[in-house]
Amino acid sequence: MIRKNKLNLCFIITVLLFMPSVFIPVNAQNDDIKNDFAPINTAVPSLSIAPDARGGSMGDNGVSTLPDENSQFWNPAKYAFMTSRAGVSLSYTPWLRKLVNDVALANLSGFYKIGDNDLQAIGASLRYFTLGSIPINTQESGSSSSYNINPYEMAIDVSYSRKLSEYYSMAVALRYIRSDMGNQESEEQVPGNAFAADVAGYMEKYVVLGNAESLWSLGFNISNIGTKISYDDGDTNQFIPTTMRIGTGLLYPLDDYNRIGFYLDLSKYLVPTLPKNEGTTTEEQEEYDKLKKEYNDMSGIKGIFHSFSDAPGGFNEELKEINVSIGAEYSYNEQFFIRGGYYYENPNKGNRQYFSIGAGFLMSVFRLDAAYLISTVQSNPLDQTLRFSLSFDMDGLKGLLR
Repeated sequence: MIRKNKLNLCFIITVLLFMPSVFIPVNAQNDDIKNDFAPINTAVPSLSIAPDARGGSMGDNGVSTLPDENSQFWNPAKYAFMTSRAGVSLSYTPWLRKLVNDVALANLSGFYKIGDNDLQAIGASLRYFTLGSIPINTQESGSSSSYNINPYEMAIDVSYSRKLSEYYSMAVALRYIRSDMGNQESEEQVPGNAFAADVAGYMEKYVVLGNAESLWSLGFNISNIGTKISYDDGDTNQFIPTTMRIGTGLLYPLDDYNRIGFYLDLSKYLVPTLPKNEGTTTEEQEEYDKLKKEYNDMSGIKGIFHSFSDAPGGFNEELKEINVSIGAEYSYNEQFFIRGGYYYENPNKGNRQYFSIGAGFLMSVFRLDAAYLISTVQSNPLDQTLRFSLSFDMDGLKGLLR
């Protein structure tokens, strides 16, 4: 039993390490503030991490930005508006380097336009999140032993997007998710598996502002609509991070060579609130047990609808669950890019608040992007996070090889 409890404890600590939303705000000065801290709980939180440097440098913004090779995560409907026939991108993010040195996210994504009418595209991505090697020391029946576990989370998905008009496209994506906390076969905990889908839409249209023809964009993506995940053969079922993102943006040409874009994203977890055990009497404990069972048995689809009206603080608390991202991107001759952004999450819902900056260089057939995160709250383990992305225009590469 000692061995099992230690593995469960390791699992909890591991999740705490890489899920920033579970950190209690350090400026909490009294018990009332701590009691108000109620982040949304999900399994496989790595699915919410922005994988690419471009989106990461604009405050985790991307649902309505100009299409690129990493649109699979933000909004796969944007692939239908790509001017190139094919592209691929590889991104790498060393994660929580202020705490550990072997946690990282790697992401490979790409797209291919199909058909002769340039209206359709397929996309795909593979993301792998490793939590490194974790040593486990156990004592059982008077003897001790030690070994290492290697937890990881991964997801693989494919998407199909199509233009429905000159200005608007939609997409669907299907995803397989696996989360393995590295437990040995003798343990009761087992790897978790889940399936999910995304539904997305994107619109871009030219509008005249003053004497300039600007590009207005609008997008949405409801991602990870799917099954729940279990690490104990179904005894306990956890929600995956179903998320709704909506956003809009405006790309304004300063002159023939200089452009600047401004973007706004709003996002919300479509996951119900986990009941709190605040009972001091038998009746209160029984009520909590009932609510906890309903939460465990609730399907992922039902949880989406439940998430709009279940916050203990009512509508005011529901509004606090909306996260805001503001981003800007300046480009010179579509070859050099400077980006910046800000991400805000309510202190009672996770307290992730940070600026981000980044740059990109487009050289013929490939683009190199980098991003850097600057936290605005104390003791945020995400502070100084770096992201790197290398993207290739496969059409241009094919032309060079001819």
